[in-house]
Amino acid sequence: MRPIRRLLVANRGEIALRVIRACREMKIDAVAIYSDADAGAPHVLAADHAVRIGPPPAAESYLNIGAVIDAARRADADAIHPGYGFLSERAAFAQACEDADLIFVGPPAEAIEQMGSKIGARALMKGAGVPVVPGQTPDDQTDAGIAAAAKAIGFPVLIKASAGGGGKGMRAARNADALAEAIPAARREAQAAFGDGTLYVERLIERPRHVEVQIFADAHGNTVHLFERECSIQRRHQKIVEESPSTAVTPALRARLGAAAVAAAQAAGYRNAGTIEFLLEGSGEWASFYFLEMNTRLQVEHPVTELVTGTDLVRAQLQVAMGEPLPWKQEDLVQTGHAIECRVYAEDPANGFLPQAGPLSLYREPSGPGIRVDSGVVEGIDVPVQYDPMLAKLIAHGASREAAIGRMTAALRAFPILGVRTNVAFLLNVIRHPAFASGELHTGFVDEHLAALLDTPKPSELVQAAAAFVRAQPAPAPSSAARPSQLQTGSDPWSDPTGWGR
Repeated sequence: MRPIRRLLVANRGEIALRVIRACREMKIDAVAIYSDADAGAPHVLAADHAVRIGPPPAAESYLNIGAVIDAARRADADAIHPGYGFLSERAAFAQACEDADLIFVGPPAEAIEQMGSKIGARALMKGAGVPVVPGQTPDDQTDAGIAAAAKAIGFPVLIKASAGGGGKGMRAARNADALAEAIPAARREAQAAFGDGTLYVERLIERPRHVEVQIFADAHGNTVHLFERECSIQRRHQKIVEESPSTAVTPALRARLGAAAVAAAQAAGYRNAGTIEFLLEGSGEWASFYFLEMNTRLQVEHPVTELVTGTDLVRAQLQVAMGEPLPWKQEDLVQTGHAIECRVYAEDPANGFLPQAGPLSLYREPSGPGIRVDSGVVEGIDVPVQYDPMLAKLIAHGASREAAIGRMTAALRAFPILGVRTNVAFLLNVIRHPAFASGELHTGFVDEHLAALLDTPKPSELVQAAAAFVRAQPAPAPSSAARPSQLQTGSDPWSDPTGWGR
């Protein structure tokens, strides 16, 4: 057992605030790091201590391993939580923490390294008896070698990068002509994004669901799963709506998925929180599922699991990192109700989901029974151009899926944001779409229904709805910890022509 006295959060935004909240509950000092672009950001103001990490570019600040380790030393921290994104799945960072005698709140560097290679992870899963998508990882990595593997599997196929994720270095090919273009394109993108152009080939599963299982392991030989999350609503392989339970998963299928996820974690020698992602073909008792990848970190969508299981995953991460056993046994874990999460982005859906930046002249979060908002912004701050444009995660929990959808719909309608364009109206269209309501989900949902999802209300109607809501609410009281410039804009937000939720 090694207690954590002071923890450095190697991240920013809502996940940094989420970890800081857990630290406060556990009486652990929280240290924030920040780039020059985040000097007045909410996570900096919320922490007990803050250390400047570098200039705005992530490569010179949040991705700078040496600077992060140095910040931990300067702050006299004894542990580091990486959050998600940035350095969270870098084996070199986990190793650097260990070398500096800092507790890394996450899995061992060896597990990150092992699961970071899709080819290596695939081989490990096959050995553990976890189903994998039919495919090949050819020794001959020339274009001709990849093409031969694809033809042996049979079209349609998916060409994928071995390193990284998020859809980068991934191309589908339905015939030989498409394959000739897909291989070099996937290799170029993989090399540019991950510095590794290694490719593998697998059968393309048409209209699959993306279902993942939350797992947790400790250093005492205990591994559990906390059931599944449905993550099929995606754009460009980026999840935007997640929920639990999945409408396609029966109790018997849930048991099979959970057992496979636990076997995968044990095969990797895993510790702490992680997620096993599967492609699901079909639904119910006769569905087939295949290992996709393992995320060796806390997931963005972890709140839906927390709400349906009544757990605190970040608190458990810190407990396990200190050497404590898991706070639950498998038989203690049950699902109650239904939870849905929507990711609210500063982006323009009508313009190819182009990220937006600028001041938030108005930002008011919804509230009410079963509503949770994890955000990293406040009214009046600037949304920077250098980082992911996610503003908040809006989560609704209800006794049933229908109740959760109703609460999410009401919450999205009561989430006025002005100053930057957002995807709020787009998300509202997703939640209200008949195919979503009936649970007819697959990873191509957004592309299939894009025209309807982009059919947003007129901006004037949205602004009127926002105005009616905001004028009925008391203005937020300035926090003594916040800078006045973060809460006061000195201008009329209704004169802003950019509109709410456009």
